[in-house]
Amino acid sequence: MPRETDPIADSVWIRPPRSRRGRPQLSREEIVTAAVGLLDAEGLDGLSMRRLAATIGAGATSLYFYVAGKDELMELAVDEIMGEVDIPDAAEVGWREAAAGFAREFRAMMARHPWAVAVLGVTPAIGPNAMRATDRAVALFGAAGLTGQEIAWASALLLEHAMGAVMSETAMRTFTARTGRPVTEVVRQMDDYVESFSTELPNFTGWWRDNNDVDMEKNLDTGFEFGLARILDGLAVWLAEEGR
Repeated sequence: MPRETDPIADSVWIRPPRSRRGRPQLSREEIVTAAVGLLDAEGLDGLSMRRLAATIGAGATSLYFYVAGKDELMELAVDEIMGEVDIPDAAEVGWREAAAGFAREFRAMMARHPWAVAVLGVTPAIGPNAMRATDRAVALFGAAGLTGQEIAWASALLLEHAMGAVMSETAMRTFTARTGRPVTEVVRQMDDYVESFSTELPNFTGWWRDNNDVDMEKNLDTGFEFGLARILDGLAVWLAEEGR
């Protein structure tokens, strides 16, 4: 049976630094940057200590001078990409625009690094970059009037919306790569099939006809912004009802 581990107690950010002997030939920053590049290019299955070592022209065993193993490397990679999330200052733009910026930045970061969707929530995101982003998020929701666990719940709403959008985008990119054709063009092939249900499913087939000219790739952005606005509308209404 695999050894049980505690992802927090074993985190690279929590436990004391390992003692290192010898003279380093690389830097941990260089290794992490290469790891992120490999993950972006080949996904989670493409990352191994051996593949990473070959990418940077080092021996696989030499990497262990800098990182304890793949789990630690993933933590470092997650914090590296979290450094790309730049949350607007609520004091300057207002809580609603800051919250929207938070969701947009998080979505854009994950779109650049789609492997992160499967990792966040499993690999601890408690490094310095992630903590700075969390601090900024707490500030913006606090500025809106939320307190305690309300801040965590509101933050989760936005992050889950962003992650759902990226999952759809990633699926669409995979579909397009597999077929070699725009997804809108491929889906249009269903027109005759959908019409065959016009008597049995009049609502759906009517809607399909009315939206036949939608660009599905552009529609992802429009749909994300629609959902984001509704989440923020709901928070604003709730805050007003609570008298905050």
